[in-house]
Amino acid sequence: MAGFFIARDAVSQASDVVVEIDGKPAYTFPIDRNRTLEVQGPFGKTIIEIRDRRVRIADVHCPNKLCMKQGWVSGGVIVCLPNRLVVFVGKGHGAKGVDAVAG
Repeated sequence: MAGFFIARDAVSQASDVVVEIDGKPAYTFPIDRNRTLEVQGPFGKTIIEIRDRRVRIADVHCPNKLCMKQGWVSGGVIVCLPNRLVVFVGKGHGAKGVDAVAG
């Protein structure tokens, strides 16, 4: 039970959305400001939406759209391998240091 509360508190403290393209930081946005961002990748554009302290891939032009199926996240990582895009949700770039989530 203690792990649940620690994880919940860590997620609730997320303050930034960092978008990496081809392994390089491209954008950083505060999670508390709603916005929509269009990013170009090898398979076309990816639409990233930040709304109500959550993030999602709203639209993507790649074969299986697994990143879209992940839905809204308020902490952690969204990855679109075909478009070489990674979205980190956390404090600064600190979200990158998370290797796994245990349940």
